[in-house]
Amino acid sequence: MKTTIYSQPKLPYAPDALAPAISQETVDFHYGKHEKAYIDNLNKLIEGTDYEDMALEDIIKSSEGPLFNNASQAWNHIFYFFSFSPDGGGEPEGALRDAIDRDFGSFENFKKEFEEAGVKLFGSGWVWLSADQSGKLCITQAQNAGNPLTDGLTPLLTFDVWEHAYYLDYQNRRADALHKLWDIVDWDVVSGRYDV
Repeated sequence: MKTTIYSQPKLPYAPDALAPAISQETVDFHYGKHEKAYIDNLNKLIEGTDYEDMALEDIIKSSEGPLFNNASQAWNHIFYFFSFSPDGGGEPEGALRDAIDRDFGSFENFKKEFEEAGVKLFGSGWVWLSADQSGKLCITQAQNAGNPLTDGLTPLLTFDVWEHAYYLDYQNRRADALHKLWDIVDWDVVSGRYDV
C-alpha cells in the first residue's frame, strides 16, 4: 500500500500580489512556513495508520488531537489562501448573492456580522461562512483548528484570526485586518463553492 503524501499547492498569484491587504512577508511566513509545517506534520502522523489513504476531508471528519489539528489546519489554510485574488473585491453575484440577501438582509450587513464574529472570537481560530444541506447560510466561529466540515456544513469562505495571519501587517488591530480582506476576496471562487 502506497502512503498518500499531501503536498502544498502553489498559490495562484505572486507572494506580493495581495498587498496591501496581506503583505508578501505575511504570505511568506503564513503560507510558506506555517502551512508547510502543518502539511509536513500531517504526513508524519498518517504514515502507517488507517488514515494514510484517506481524503483530507475524511481525516478531518474522523480524527482528533494532533492529527485533527494538523489535517484541519492544512485544509483551512489552503481554503483561505485560495479564496483570494489580486483582482478580488467587489460583491458576489448569482445564487450566493441571493442567499446572502435572504439570510443576512444585505451584503453590507453580512460583512458587518462576519467581521464582528471574527473580532469577537477569543484567542486563535477562524470565522466561517457556510451553507447547510438546504442552502441556508450561517456564520460560525471556530477556535484553533475548527472546521465546519465536522458539523456537516459546506464551507464557503473563511477569515483566519490567528495572530500569525495578521500580526506582521496590523499588529494587534484584528478588526482592521479583517476589514481589509474584503478587497481581495475572489467571489467567483467563493460562489463556485455554493452548490444549491
